[in-house]
Amino acid sequence: MQNIDFTKYRVVVIGGSAGSFPVITKILGMLNSDFPLPILLCLHRLKHIRNGFVEALNIKSNIHVIEPEDKTMIKSGFAYLAPSNYHLTIEIGNYISLTTEELINFSRPSIDLSFDSASYVYKDRLIGIILSGANKDGAKGMCRIKSRGGLSIIQDPVEASVKTMPESVLSICKPDMVLKTDGIIELLNKIKK
Repeated sequence: MQNIDFTKYRVVVIGGSAGSFPVITKILGMLNSDFPLPILLCLHRLKHIRNGFVEALNIKSNIHVIEPEDKTMIKSGFAYLAPSNYHLTIEIGNYISLTTEELINFSRPSIDLSFDSASYVYKDRLIGIILSGANKDGAKGMCRIKSRGGLSIIQDPVEASVKTMPESVLSICKPDMVLKTDGIIELLNKIKK
């Protein structure tokens, strides 16, 4: 793994769709319990199922997972899951904004929108991760993270249950790292206060 100054990072943003739930569960379950950064989770899921997802993640997670409300302040020690059928963006001032604007890439929440807004606010202090998924949502946002100096990581398409999402990133820009799930966990656990 290349030399990285882990002390500069302030937020991790993770996007995923089909096949990403077991990966997210494993990541959250194997993070150090004192993991110092907030995590923003933008995951595609069924619009009409509003309950059970956060609870399922919290069963295994070493940090507390919540569905934020509009204008929730972003704090360390929490993973913020975009609520079903809402776009989640980050605003200057370190808070979350939720909207029900039109679908982007056939999706709400849109990973591209979350990644773009987070990279605008945090620039080179952001870590972005794309996991398994069945559409191209997140590819442009990941390239935006990279262009603004953030650390861009994709799940290795060889390991991904559905390769479309990580391969879509590779088709338009070169991420900083292509890692299997265990490599992502190892990298994140190097982050200290």
